[in-house]
Amino acid sequence: MPFTPLHMGPALVLKSAASASFSLTVFGWSQIVMDIQPLVVMLTDSGELHGWSHTILGATLLGLLSAITGKYLSESGLSIIRWQRFLPIKWKTAYLSSFLGTYSHVFIDAIMHVDVLPFSPLFDGNPFHGMVSIAALQQICIASAVIGGILCVARDSKSKKA
Repeated sequence: MPFTPLHMGPALVLKSAASASFSLTVFGWSQIVMDIQPLVVMLTDSGELHGWSHTILGATLLGLLSAITGKYLSESGLSIIRWQRFLPIKWKTAYLSSFLGTYSHVFIDAIMHVDVLPFSPLFDGNPFHGMVSIAALQQICIASAVIGGILCVARDSKSKKA
């Protein structure tokens, strides 16, 4: 199912550890961009569900697109909700967050879905599929979301006291 929030779990841990060097909003945007191609396949019943977008090459191209569009969308959204402390998003941060988003998306989906071919067109096959069970992968993503969320709240409350 496209647009699952599970990919955001590990991102919360990254945000708690590298606050200014990582944009959670650009990362989140890259997750949405990654799943547009599978959504189109589901809606049209045409093409490979986890096709070109779920390859390293596809993730690289979508990472570039997500960084460029995500920086501006994120800055606009953060301005609207008045979270000025996260602005501006540096280009280096946008690219890092976007590529971490697209590459981790391929890796997580490759573990979960047999039809993901991360190294296509160089070679077929998915060496990551079944690395851990789907249940374990989901638990890891949920646990990292909880831990990362707690660490982000703790960091933010500590910085407000200072």
